[in-house]
Amino acid sequence: MEKPGEMTTLSRVLEKLHEKGFDHELKMSDHGRLQNTDEQKIYNPEDLTIIKTYRFEGESDPSDSSILYVMEDQQGIKGYVLDAYGAYSSHEEAGFDEFIQKIKVEDREDQILFG
Repeated sequence: MEKPGEMTTLSRVLEKLHEKGFDHELKMSDHGRLQNTDEQKIYNPEDLTIIKTYRFEGESDPSDSSILYVMEDQQGIKGYVLDAYGAYSSHEEAGFDEFIQKIKVEDREDQILFG
C-alpha cells in the first residue's frame, strides 16, 4: 500500500482518485457557482464539502504550481477542482476564490486514497 508521502505528482494523485470514483471535474459556471457537467448539476458552497486539498509545487517553473480540491456533494457524488494558484490562477472568473473559501472543509484523506 502506498504511503501519503509517496504520491508526489498531480497525475498520480488524479489516477488514484479516479480509481476511487472521484471522476467528476467541477468547473466554475457562468452563474458564479461550481458545475458538474457530467451530472448537469450546479452547486452553491453549502452543497459541497472539501474532503482533501493537495498542493503541487513546480520544481523548475512557478507556473507549474497547482492546487487540487477533492470534494463531495450532499448526495455523495465525488469530484474535484483543479487550479493553478498564486499569480498563475487558471480561474479568472469573478468570485472563484470567495466561492472556494465558503465551502466546508473536512479532511478525510485516509478514506479517500488509503482506505
